[in-house]
Amino acid sequence: MDRDPPLWRSLLFVPVNVPRFVDSAPRRGADGYILDLEDSVPAAEKATARELVRGAAAQIAEASGADILVRINRPWRLAIRDVEASVDRHVRALMVPKAADPGHLRAIAEVLDEVEAEQGLANGHTRLFAMIETTEAYFHAVEIAQAHPRVVAMNLGSEDFALSAGMLPEAEGLFQPTLQVMLAARAAGVLPMGFIGTVAEYRDQEKFRQTIRQARRLGFVGSACIHPLQVAILNEEFTPTAEEVARARGMVDAYAEAVAQGRGSVEYEGKMIDEPVVERARQVLTLERQISERLAAGSGKS
Repeated sequence: MDRDPPLWRSLLFVPVNVPRFVDSAPRRGADGYILDLEDSVPAAEKATARELVRGAAAQIAEASGADILVRINRPWRLAIRDVEASVDRHVRALMVPKAADPGHLRAIAEVLDEVEAEQGLANGHTRLFAMIETTEAYFHAVEIAQAHPRVVAMNLGSEDFALSAGMLPEAEGLFQPTLQVMLAARAAGVLPMGFIGTVAEYRDQEKFRQTIRQARRLGFVGSACIHPLQVAILNEEFTPTAEEVARARGMVDAYAEAVAQGRGSVEYEGKMIDEPVVERARQVLTLERQISERLAAGSGKS
């Protein structure tokens, strides 16, 4: 993983051109908010929406302490304008829809170099979240994830990918490509985001919970979502339980004692554990620490 990866269990899409959604966003409890300039904004309103980004980013970030991302558009003439309007001290990353290939990400990164300098921001301040949404891009997923140091996360955009593949956005067809994109992200050391299925189904909360539990078991660390009802489920299911934390801590302590005695494995709770198992336990403790720090940082926000 990145040396300082963000905690993004839940990222809630917010149409930046709808004031009531922007106003209510800080109360939703997400780790991050995606100010959307793409699908939720009609073509005729994109220029107006673009002008709202910096104000909305400041409003939500200052009220919630959460990370702010902006989903830009794909056509280059729109994308460049979106980037120029979105780079800001409150915006941590740009979400890049329909990432085509490594060159696509590198071109956006080059623009970011210039705009960050113009805004007086440190080079690299703005990260990139690559969205794999076409069958062509799918076969470049590893290269896209490794395209540039700014890339911090990647997912499979289920609806657009299913359209590109000529299939329905159902778990049966999406299982293999979603998992492959997760593995590409892992191989590149970036956050593997998402779950297997469509983001459009949010009313059946128990079904969504089971889907997210599966995603965590399969190696995903968080997901974007389109409805506030999904935020709490994402936060809960991508958070280690108290029992998991206690077990991980006990496992790490037992292994450390074994290593001090010159052994490379030890029995713990009736099972033999060694370095790979203990490293997984360390990751649980790291995640638990990240979540505790996020909650502490946000405790003073309204």
